[in-house]
Amino acid sequence: MEFDETDNELLTQYCVTERWAGDLSSGLFTLGEKAALAHGLPQRPCGLLNLIRCYEPADRARVLELFEQAAASSSSFCFSTTIHLDGAPRQPVFCVGESTGLEEKYAGTIIGVFIFPRFQIDLVGRRFKRQ
Repeated sequence: MEFDETDNELLTQYCVTERWAGDLSSGLFTLGEKAALAHGLPQRPCGLLNLIRCYEPADRARVLELFEQAAASSSSFCFSTTIHLDGAPRQPVFCVGESTGLEEKYAGTIIGVFIFPRFQIDLVGRRFKRQ
């Protein structure tokens, strides 16, 4: 499957995307400014548990399992969940990533992208709010 320029324009019209990386030897993840802000993380890099703490409680174990599997052998993964921060509308998030280098002499890395739709879920009215 290939994307052309029109696809990229549509993606940026409907979503904000940002890369992230995880160093498996240190266990630290480096997020860009937008992803760190969306996750409510004042400092970068951060640990995995700090990263997923704001996710939908029912999804945390599944997301943690995906990262554990990716840390055990080179693989690709994806998930979607909702970010919950106190006092803010919920933010849907999609994540696509892959781990590499685990067969080498070092612990390897995990890289990926967060995709944030340009809307948030208003809990009071159960509506979507366009950003």
